[in-house]
Amino acid sequence: MKRRIIVIDEDKCNGCGACAAACHEGAIEMVNGKAKLTREDYCDGLGDCLPACPVDAIRFEEREAPAYNEEAVRQAKMQKHGAKLPCGCPGTQSKAIRRDVPAPISKPAAVSSQLQQWPCQIKLVPVNAPYFDGANLLIAADCTAYAYGSFHNDFIRNHITLIGCPKLDEGDYAEKLTEIIRNNDIKSVKVVRMEVPCCGGIENAVKRALQASGKFIPWQVVTISTDGKILD
Repeated sequence: MKRRIIVIDEDKCNGCGACAAACHEGAIEMVNGKAKLTREDYCDGLGDCLPACPVDAIRFEEREAPAYNEEAVRQAKMQKHGAKLPCGCPGTQSKAIRRDVPAPISKPAAVSSQLQQWPCQIKLVPVNAPYFDGANLLIAADCTAYAYGSFHNDFIRNHITLIGCPKLDEGDYAEKLTEIIRNNDIKSVKVVRMEVPCCGGIENAVKRALQASGKFIPWQVVTISTDGKILD
């Protein structure tokens, strides 16, 4: 099939590796000191690697290439992080998480909220809210804030936050997110999701919204394990 895909100019490439780090799909690898698109079927054509390159060695071209294989990317990520979640809903895999927490000697200091706007549910936020102007957008699955202890300071700080659960909410987020991104000056998008398969819905909605918006905005995905560790 003919589609938009990246091409890397090896003569310009300085081997810094920034593009490989920015490609959360794993399509780019460093080979003999140069960046190479090693898996065309891993390249989604969104170009998150473009703004990461300091020497403008990456561009788009329209050519024959394998279709983007989302399932292969997901499987590669799971293999990389050693994920061994069963098929279907992992919510049925009940487990207790043991943590060694020392008894507090005194009352701990209160942690300040970093939330910068209200409401924060994807389905409730107005598309043209003034706080979207110049925003770094955080789009997070509901459970991430409960699983990851420093969520406010590490993710919400300096971001406009939208949350949702693709497993429980009715409908699709992509259409509304498209309007938010298309109609506002969004500077960047960060997606924080859980490792469970159903959470891929929020990542996919953001990806489709970015494609439909027609904009090239730096974006990344961070995956949180069920025991509260960052996997990506």
